[in-house]
Amino acid sequence: MPAEETLPEFLLRIQREAGGVIPFSRFMMEALHHPRFGYYGAHIADVGPRGDFSTSATLSDRLGRAIASWACARAREANWGSIPLIEVGAGSGSLARTVLRRLGWFRRLRTDYLIVESSPVLRARQELHLKRLGVKWHDSVQSALGALGGRALVFSNELVDAFPCRIFQRTRPGWVELGVSFCPERGLSELLVAKAEDDPWFLTFAGLPEGQRVERHDSYRNWLGEWAPGWREGALLTVDYGDAAPVLYARRPEGSLRAYWNHRRITGVGVYARFGRQDLTADVNFSDLMEWGRELGWSNRSLVTQGEFLHAWCRGSNGEPFLRDAFLDSPGGAGGAFKVLEQAPRVRASVPARRG
Repeated sequence: MPAEETLPEFLLRIQREAGGVIPFSRFMMEALHHPRFGYYGAHIADVGPRGDFSTSATLSDRLGRAIASWACARAREANWGSIPLIEVGAGSGSLARTVLRRLGWFRRLRTDYLIVESSPVLRARQELHLKRLGVKWHDSVQSALGALGGRALVFSNELVDAFPCRIFQRTRPGWVELGVSFCPERGLSELLVAKAEDDPWFLTFAGLPEGQRVERHDSYRNWLGEWAPGWREGALLTVDYGDAAPVLYARRPEGSLRAYWNHRRITGVGVYARFGRQDLTADVNFSDLMEWGRELGWSNRSLVTQGEFLHAWCRGSNGEPFLRDAFLDSPGGAGGAFKVLEQAPRVRASVPARRG
């Protein structure tokens, strides 16, 4: 990338490289992760009240308490003498701080807590907030797994939704993929550009009407395949908003793509405003995650709501569950909107063929 390239010049260049239309997944990747122009790459200020959005971990310590209890239980089941933890995408560091404090100083002595973080802005904030807690940072899950000998409890909170997705729309002839066009005078706009490949995945949505949009996080699938061969023992805990298909798109003909800026939810053409200055996200199709896990040879241990997970694992010193939180546990709030998927490797994983 030329050192003095402006944002319009950059967008025109990647449009030319893509043959005249930018695939939506490429647009989203650059808008979020480009080192100069991207939201996570350069412009995110914080996660929480001072940022553009909040997470369960910034609103309460309940999720961190639950994950700490879950990690201890899984380490005991495996008869490990230590607790090898990898958090992927740690945001402001709030979740890591709660997990470590909940473990207590004695168990922290036997805990390896590694964070994989791609955002230099957030990593700097994490390093500031997690001083003297024994945390180590890695640039990739492969590197972190290598440091732990392939044995680890891997977890994330609101990670999958930050991966670039592809968007498809149902038309009369069939499913068509969405692309993005850039014109210096008019800015960014979307258009339907290519008939989607003949893929049995679309059979899941056969009952959805013409005009319906759906998203697929192929980039996350490919990312799993990159590090799965190095993971031989442990569990993977994925916390994110979404649902199983096709329930995910019930009464949502426009799909689930939206932006967050200054704690405002933005949909429609607004997602193309403020390139690199606002978060872009789409709900997670947990049916995809479970199928991709099976392809890798993993077992799907459980899929529950966040409320159910907190009720099961967030307990007081007397072993009794905490009183339910009106928002985090409620089926009508984050307790129902967020799901928690636990997976584990059964056999040595093989990398599946990449999609498109």
